[in-house]
Amino acid sequence: MGRLVESLVPEYDMELAGVIDRRVSARPDDWPDADVAIDFSVADAVPVNLGGLASRGINVVIGTTGWQAVEESAREVAARAGIGVVAAPNFSVGVVVFAAIAEHAAKLMQAQPSFGAWIHELHHAAKRDAPSGTALHLEAAMRRGGYGRPVDIASTRAGAIPGTHTIGFDAPGETITLTHAARDRSPFARGALEAARWVRGRTGWFGMRDVIGLQ
Repeated sequence: MGRLVESLVPEYDMELAGVIDRRVSARPDDWPDADVAIDFSVADAVPVNLGGLASRGINVVIGTTGWQAVEESAREVAARAGIGVVAAPNFSVGVVVFAAIAEHAAKLMQAQPSFGAWIHELHHAAKRDAPSGTALHLEAAMRRGGYGRPVDIASTRAGAIPGTHTIGFDAPGETITLTHAARDRSPFARGALEAARWVRGRTGWFGMRDVIGLQ
């Protein structure tokens, strides 16, 4: 993801200030200066990276998943530093809209007790967290829509699948399914760059719905 973001930077009228990886000093003072940093690292690194970037007053776009257990403290770090953060389990614009559709579908289906709900997500074999952050985000969207019955979540890890998410509602004689499938990883990188452009100069904690103006 980092390499893909790097390759697309020129298309967004931005300049790449530098790359932070295992070969770079762990001291934030040694990191490149920038307006915004995009974090596609690993879950354990997110609090460390955010703290270092916040201390430099650098806004952050967080595309890593699996760190949400420490989100409250991360929000506090960002608020104390007065930086802007866009954090999302998925930066694809299509997925953001898909979650809004899932929320509305759940609202409609809550009134239909014969239908049970489920989510199935597929990702590449190297993805570490299961269920995916996007699957959990879709479940949360369905809960916001008022769906109070159980939602079974299943995960598949195989090959090089960029990401496919399906929500379904099943009754004894019929099934409704809604699916979003990523053909490659470019929507995630492009969404992160859109978020980086949007959050520049802003203060607060945001999601992709804010970036694309989805109410």
